[in-house]
Amino acid sequence: MSSAIIVPARYASTRFPGKPLAILGGQTMVERTYRNAQKAAEELDNCVALVATDDGRIATHCSEAGMQYVMTDPELPSGSDRALAAVESYEKSSEQSIDMIVNLQGDAPFTPPGHVIAVLDLLKKEPGFDVATPYIQLTWDAFDQMRLDKVDTPFSGTSVVSDENGKALWFSKNILPAIRKEESLRKTAPLSPVCRHIGLYAYRKSALEKFVSLPQGHWEQLEGLEQLRCLENGLSIGCVKVEPSEVAISGIDTPEDLRRAEAILAHL
Repeated sequence: MSSAIIVPARYASTRFPGKPLAILGGQTMVERTYRNAQKAAEELDNCVALVATDDGRIATHCSEAGMQYVMTDPELPSGSDRALAAVESYEKSSEQSIDMIVNLQGDAPFTPPGHVIAVLDLLKKEPGFDVATPYIQLTWDAFDQMRLDKVDTPFSGTSVVSDENGKALWFSKNILPAIRKEESLRKTAPLSPVCRHIGLYAYRKSALEKFVSLPQGHWEQLEGLEQLRCLENGLSIGCVKVEPSEVAISGIDTPEDLRRAEAILAHL
């Protein structure tokens, strides 16, 4: 099966214009993300890594840095739409077909290649899943920190609950599950039952085509979580457990996030 790891990189970010070209640890953010995608692609059979951009400045940078890229329509509404458009463009130019697509957001430069490999491997092994996504089972200390963070930033951090086969049942910005006998569970279980979702997705191409054709769902709009659109429309999401990233920043949305990331890198 063939796969593509797409790194959507949009210049016109409202909170952080030019974010893909911001320098982080001596590399632009888009290049740091792309290199992780490239490392994953090299470990997989028949896999390509591509930047999907709508801006000539990013395209020029990709060309100069030796990164494969595809130009996409600036009017596309989301990274998911850009990922699909990039694959369709690549298929036409290369005369190759793509079966599975990873959407690796360009502002997630610390995503380990192993996470990308894990979601693609899950789709290959489990034909019943339309989409695959990773999660981290939190230690009790990490769970306590997540609970503390939500006092000031209630919409930070997403939790996921899944069945015994790894099929996602729900995602929420609330902490799931509620734990009735937490004190006794802490004494007997080495890890908390809370699983923090990581916003990385691998889609079968047909599933991504369906996803981008659907309107936003009711629960998706309330929670602000696009993966709920899948569940609301019968798409099956498989969850795979992974280890935490060395850098505990899921994404960079603002210049303040960039400064935090630089400070963390300086101490690694």
